[in-house]
Parts: sequence; structure tokens; C-alpha cells
Amino acid sequence: MNTQVAIIGAGPSGLLLGQLLHNAGIKTVILERQTPEYVLGRIRAGILENGTVELLREAGVSRRMDAEGLIHHGVEFLFADRRIPVPLSELTQGKSVMVYGQTEVTRDLMEARESSGAQTIYGVEQVALHDLKSDKPYVTFVKDGEHCKIECDFVAGCDGFHGVSRQSIPREILREYESIWPFGWLGLLSDTPPVNPELIYAHHERGFVLCSQRSLTRSRYYLQVPLSDKVEQWTDERFWNELKCRLPDELSKKLVTGHSLEKSIAPLRSYVVEPMQFGRMFLVGDAAHIVPPTGAKGLNLAVSDVNYLWRILRQYYHNGRVDLLSQYSQLALNRVWKGERFSWFMTHLLHDFQDKSAFDKKMQEADRQYYLGSRAGLTTIAENYVGLPYERVE
Repeated sequence: MNTQVAIIGAGPSGLLLGQLLHNAGIKTVILERQTPEYVLGRIRAGILENGTVELLREAGVSRRMDAEGLIHHGVEFLFADRRIPVPLSELTQGKSVMVYGQTEVTRDLMEARESSGAQTIYGVEQVALHDLKSDKPYVTFVKDGEHCKIECDFVAGCDGFHGVSRQSIPREILREYESIWPFGWLGLLSDTPPVNPELIYAHHERGFVLCSQRSLTRSRYYLQVPLSDKVEQWTDERFWNELKCRLPDELSKKLVTGHSLEKSIAPLRSYVVEPMQFGRMFLVGDAAHIVPPTGAKGLNLAVSDVNYLWRILRQYYHNGRVDLLSQYSQLALNRVWKGERFSWFMTHLLHDFQDKSAFDKKMQEADRQYYLGSRAGLTTIAENYVGLPYERVE
């Protein structure tokens, strides 16, 4: 089997990269370890940056998103029962975010891929990457007991934190940066109307709260919990009661409860690997970086990587620009680190930490007063939340 770009992983980043390359006349094959049903069953984020929305439109997969996605022109912070609106569009010259679930993005991309006739192979095993430093890398895998090989020009590693792509880079070359946060987020998805038109990021002495949504009839709520907690300890009734305790009365009274569609506890971590390329293999998304969900940057940083990689590959195939290939890692990392910084900042702003020194607690309080109490501070939050601009590839 031969192709121009072999893409490892059929999550949203792999599918979006494949769609953009296909539209540009560049041949791709996508390999995925799981089934399509498993991929669609993963519950993930639902906040799309301005740039993510525009790239999905550029890829030609925005019809349902534009019809069903909810545009948000602001978010709210809540401290000591005081509600602090952040008018995103007003502070960023009209930019906004869109609420549209990652599952729906993936579904749209899967349907576009199938309609295009481009090849996606699900249920593969024993994927291995070879000769990545050569001009002719190749990928081997097993499908239904048969050993297969794909010869290609480039490999895009879109296979997540536990995938084979990053593990194919020699350990002596990789530099890893990591921070483990001392708590988790308990998330609950329910077919209930959101408690508030805008998302709410709430600080409370009992722990952080996020009131999010997927649609006008589906909500996603998060509670900060100890890492030692197990999801089995949290009945629906206990979750809703705790959420009400952490919200002011005016919101608690409006909260509509219901049966949970999904409930899970996610540990929080920050992780970046450098470089994001090795020879003719490029890392994309969670294969190279993880962020805590506080800044809503996980999917958006993956899309940012896709933006740079597909433009570089298009320049290579259409205009012979070999020089741009070596720039991918730095272009991607410049934006990754800014996204990591914003997620780190938001996590520190909204959570209390038992091991903080008295000095650090004072600094945290000063940050809260400045960033949430001045137009300049709110503008900084708004600019990062809607998404910093992409660098030009030229």
C-alpha cells in the first residue's frame, strides 16, 4: 500500500488533518486501533476557539456545527457568590467561542471522510513506524491477522498520549515537561437545560465548579474532587447536592437535575514533549501535549497543530517548499506553550491548594483581584479564551 501521508489515529485531529489534506489533493491513509463506535463514545470537551471554528469551516465540515453550535460571546466567573461577567466579544474585537461537542466534531469529520472515499482502516493492531529519518518512511500493522505495510512520504502521529508515535522517537532525543495537579475533576453529563446561558467558572471553599453545556438541552457539570475519590462513590443524588452547595442560591434554585448519561473522574496534568517532530514524523495533539481542562485548550491546541502541519505539507506538495518541514515543531510549540500557560493560570486562579505557602496564597489573591477586577486583566483572559492568533506559514 502506498500513500503520501500516513495518519496514525482517527480522533478529531487525525480526521481533520486527513480532510484538509484530501481537499488539497494530497493522498492519506488513516489507521485507528479502535472501532468507529468506540471513538465516538469518548466524552470530551465542547468549547471551540474562534480559530478552530474557522479551520473546520475551511475543511468544509461546518454545516451541522454552524446550524447547531451555540455561539458564546461571554463567560462568567464566580468568587464568594459574586458573579463576574467576561464579555469576550467586547474585549476581543468581536471574537467568540462556540459550544459544539468534540463527539459531534468527530462525527462530522467521520462522515466527510467516508463521503470523500479516502481510506480509514479501523481495528488495526501492532502498529509500528519505520525509517522515520529517511526519505521513505513506512508503517506496518496487523489487520484481521494479516500483516500489512504502508509506504509513505510522511507520518502524522495523531494517536494520543498512549500511542505509538511519540514512543517511536528515541528517548535520548525527547525532552519531557510535566506537572501533576493534586486533584481531579468529577464530570457529569445529563439531558437537562444549562443552569445559565453562559459558562460559569466558580471558585468555592468546598472546591472548584464548572457549569458547562453541550446544547440548550444537554449540560456538562464538573466538581473538583480529591484524587483518592472513586466515581462509584458519587451517586447522581450526591453529585447534584454537592453542586447546589457550591453555587449561590440564585443559581442553585434554577438548577435542573436528572439522570446522568455519563460520569467520570479525570486527573489533571500538564505535559509537553519537545521536539514535536522526528525526521518525517510529526506529533499532533495529545501525542505531544496534555493540558488541564480549565482553559478549554485540549482539542483547540490539537487543531492548532493541524493548522500548521497541513499548511506546511500543502506548501511542500504544491510549491516544493522543503524548508518549511523543519519549522513545524517550533511553530506548534510556540502556541502550545501559550495554551499551557493559560491553562496553568486558570487552574491556579480557580482552585485552592493545601500545600501553598502563605506568600503564594497572597499572590493568588492578588491575581484574582487584578485579573477579575480590571479591564486589562479581563482582556487578557478573553484574548486567551477565544484563542490567540495562528502564526502565518510562509
